[in-house]
Amino acid sequence: MEFSPVHYIAVPLFAAFLIPLVGKVSKELVKLIPGLVLLYLSYGSIMLFPKGMENPIIEIIAGFKPPFGIALYYGATAAFLVTLVTLLGFVIWLYSYKFIIREPIEKYYMLFMLLITGATGIMLTGDIFNLFVFLEITAIASYSLTAFLRDKDSAEAAFKYLLIGSFSSAFFLLTVMILYTYTGTLNLADLASKADMIPANAKGFALLLVIVGMGIEAEIFPLNGWAPDAYSQAPSPIGAVFAGIVVKAAVYAFIRIIFLFFKTPEVLHFIVIIGLITLIIAEMAALRQHQIKRMLAFSSLGQMGLVILALGIGTTESTSAALFQMFNHAVIKAMLFFAAGYLVFHSGSKLIDSVTGLGYDKPITSFFFSLGALAIIGLPPFSGFWSKLNVLISIASEGEILIIVLILAASVVEAVYYLRIIGKLYTRKEIDSNPRRTPISGLLAMGILAIVIIVIGIYPDVLTQWLQPAAENLLNSEEYIQTGLF
Repeated sequence: MEFSPVHYIAVPLFAAFLIPLVGKVSKELVKLIPGLVLLYLSYGSIMLFPKGMENPIIEIIAGFKPPFGIALYYGATAAFLVTLVTLLGFVIWLYSYKFIIREPIEKYYMLFMLLITGATGIMLTGDIFNLFVFLEITAIASYSLTAFLRDKDSAEAAFKYLLIGSFSSAFFLLTVMILYTYTGTLNLADLASKADMIPANAKGFALLLVIVGMGIEAEIFPLNGWAPDAYSQAPSPIGAVFAGIVVKAAVYAFIRIIFLFFKTPEVLHFIVIIGLITLIIAEMAALRQHQIKRMLAFSSLGQMGLVILALGIGTTESTSAALFQMFNHAVIKAMLFFAAGYLVFHSGSKLIDSVTGLGYDKPITSFFFSLGALAIIGLPPFSGFWSKLNVLISIASEGEILIIVLILAASVVEAVYYLRIIGKLYTRKEIDSNPRRTPISGLLAMGILAIVIIVIGIYPDVLTQWLQPAAENLLNSEEYIQTGLF
């Protein structure tokens, strides 16, 4: 059977329904199913990736061609991001395998599979209503996973996420209604070709709804109030899922809609401004945190502000740099959440001060956290250096010197709070030796990500050769319309 884009949605969705049934027979088999599914999807991604990079693949559902039927669009951007999601999803499963997760594990892995289904569906769908459906699948799974630990703090974080996320869903559904009312179609390519039929006032209102609705999911300030609590109160593997998968899907959906329907200099300039504000405020907030996972949450908000800023510049170079930064953020931040999860486990506290001296007691886990911290700051020879450099070069080519100065200032703040933690890790302190060890599966997951960070840092062309076509596919609305409508 030949692998096709529909497998990214159908296989994990089937697994999500299968897991509760298998759970009645074997708990161990429940833990293996997501790994087998993600291994299959990862293999399929590697096989399909060159084809998607060369020419978009349109997968027709139920035999009805667009714009009347539903179709999946697997272009260069989707190929890049979906491959990232499936490969990272497998590493997150590997980390989760021996991580301390409360019962019922069937629910945890079922929700994990639903989240993978929703995220890949967001990146592949060619229909705006189905985009809403996949956003809802992802959101509902995320709310539930935030509350998975079933304590007061996680329940409060999940409720806040649910409340704010409900506004996101409502606003985006209103956007769908407005666009359909004036164009009579839900197909994204057909909608883009008929965008001129929408009156200016209705189009402006739809843009406002998109910015607010999708801005919540894309963690844009001041709409990201749910994120710090959700990141810090969810199980550590889920913090990595939020940073590496959920927000990437949301940013893709946000910018795809902007580029298809609202791509004007004024709109792009506004996106640059909100990205810059998000970056600066999040980095300043991260500096003031006393809990390690909450600090990582604010750091993630700042990184996504940088991505949105680069996307708002709107050139091929800046978009390519933004995709590079998205890749690095997904990989590096996942490793930081992995390591932080076990630092909290070993120290028995979420406070940053509690990790003092763990560099000597738990050297491997502390090493992985330190490597991730140096990489996210942007120090060579790690991969984070090249993506930040590319972002700065792409902005400099547009003559935006003030923006560069502000990004560098935010980077200095970022360096301060990460180096502060590294300093605490390697400050000698009399501590009670903890007999608990980080499981081999956790160390292996962090080791895989560490290798990626170092290899891409030394040989960035391994990745950058694919970023140009992915960026061009995201920017070229005419190509999307022509291929999407045959």
